Amino acid sequence: MTVISSLGYVKVAVSDPHAWRTFAFDVIGFAEGTGPDPDALYLRMDERAARLELVPGDADKVLAIGWEVRDYRALAQVRTAVEQFSIEVTQLTLAEADARRVEEAISFLDPAGTTVEVFHGPVLDHSPVVGQHGNRFVTEGLGLGHAVLPVPDLDAAFRFYSEVLGFLPRGAFRLPTPPEYGPMRVRFLGVNRRHHSLALIPSGGQEGSGLVHIMVEVDSLDDVGRALDRVGKAGYHLSSTLGRHTNDKMISFYVRTPGGWDLEFGTEGTQVDESTYSAEEITADSYWGHDWSR
Repeated sequence: MTVISSLGYVKVAVSDPHAWRTFAFDVIGFAEGTGPDPDALYLRMDERAARLELVPGDADKVLAIGWEVRDYRALAQVRTAVEQFSIEVTQLTLAEADARRVEEAISFLDPAGTTVEVFHGPVLDHSPVVGQHGNRFVTEGLGLGHAVLPVPDLDAAFRFYSEVLGFLPRGAFRLPTPPEYGPMRVRFLGVNRRHHSLALIPSGGQEGSGLVHIMVEVDSLDDVGRALDRVGKAGYHLSSTLGRHTNDKMISFYVRTPGGWDLEFGTEGTQVDESTYSAEEITADSYWGHDWSR
């Protein structure tokens, strides 16, 4: 297995915190977490103080993707591998690590320019996780969920995450493109039993939030259905209808967040046995549903 163990947190700048508060807590059902910034929103899913940190900003943009490792030795391994790839690594200060509720963390830019943070020693909050709708998120041993990032050079990003950081290739989806452009694929990568914790999609160099979507998983299909009802009643844009994916078998829907990127809300994601798994290329995104025509 890779030395990276899970997707720990995502930090995002948001231009409309008030809209996010309604969306995150009243509609989706995150619990309210804690943190040092009184103006930020901290979205809690489990015993971590927050899995998503939303910071007020002029534009909606991903600020950092935080990946967890087991301990200080694993963190040192990551630092060495990244520096050997000729990428500058910054050690976060004690104050910066405390703000992220971790013992130690490093930071660097991936080939697409996304800020990557790697940490160990998350500080736990043992108080009850109480959201408005009783969602129980699936995170134990698997992390936050998965993030899908747009990258201008897919091959460079894929090589970095797989060869430098040790992410495990978990298949691909070939995009329908004209023959003169050659094959273009979405690449899926895993770090634990969750089918993928990261997906990379060609961006064509377009500017944006730096985030396509984030997936969170709950332990009940009923919770997915209830969330879908709330999304509809509240008038949020449903980017994709309910469906089941072919690769990770997730039953999910996609809703457009106030930040302009999508939140995938799902259940029943498959867990990979790495001893028998081999990467494959899917030819359809879903077995059924997931209608993006809206």
